[in-house]
Amino acid sequence: MEVTVQTNESYFDGGLLGLIGISLLGILITLITLGICLPWAICIKENWLTKHTVVNGRRLSFDGTAIGLFGTWIKILLLVIVTIGIYSFWANLAIKKWVVKHTHFAE
Repeated sequence: MEVTVQTNESYFDGGLLGLIGISLLGILITLITLGICLPWAICIKENWLTKHTVVNGRRLSFDGTAIGLFGTWIKILLLVIVTIGIYSFWANLAIKKWVVKHTHFAE
C-alpha cells in the first residue's frame, strides 16, 4: 500500500524552453492567420501553464477550447471596432475571466 503525502506547497514546474516554444508557436499561428486563431494560441498556452501549476499541493487543469473562446473573441473584436479601440482596455479582462472560468483542480 502506497501512502501519498499531500503538502500545501504551491509551485510552477514548467521550464523556460517549454514556455518559449509554446509562446513562439502561438505568436506564429496568430500572425499567419491574422489574429483569427488567437483563441487557439491562448488555449494552448493556458493549457501548458495550468498543467505545470500546483496550488496548495493540487495540480491545475484547463478545460477551455478554442471553439469555446472563439465567440468571446468575435464579440471582443466587434466591440473594439465599434468603440474605435476603447474596448481594448477591457478585452484582456474578458479573456482572463473566460480562462479562469475554465481552470480547475485536476483531481
